[in-house]
Amino acid sequence: MDVKTVIGVDFGTGSIGFAIGQMLTGTASPLKAFKAKDGVPNWDEVGKLLTEWQPDLVVVGLPLNMDGTDQDITVRARKFANRLHGRFGVQVTTHDERLTTVDAKATLFERGGFKNLKKGNIDAQSAAVILESWFESQY
Repeated sequence: MDVKTVIGVDFGTGSIGFAIGQMLTGTASPLKAFKAKDGVPNWDEVGKLLTEWQPDLVVVGLPLNMDGTDQDITVRARKFANRLHGRFGVQVTTHDERLTTVDAKATLFERGGFKNLKKGNIDAQSAAVILESWFESQY
């Protein structure tokens, strides 16, 4: 599989963060977060983002319990990943996202203090952290 452009996703029931990354450099940048109603985004907005970036792969973060077991949100994140694939035909994989929100908040705070800790910023930055973690797992 020759993956070049990858989109990372931080799934949440109220907000879903997206980031873009490059396999070559193993780095990711936050894009945006879409509001969601009970885990369902505006699929048109998601479609526009996928059309704009043309990813070779989408990596959806899996929110597992600290002991690695599933929780309710884990099942919903998997369902979201399946819907992305079904709706848009993009290749999708999942990746353990434990502790990514903590990392994302720390990074945003370093860059801009409390004013940077807006929910959308956190979700998009979390998606970037998930993606970089996935890149590291590939090497």
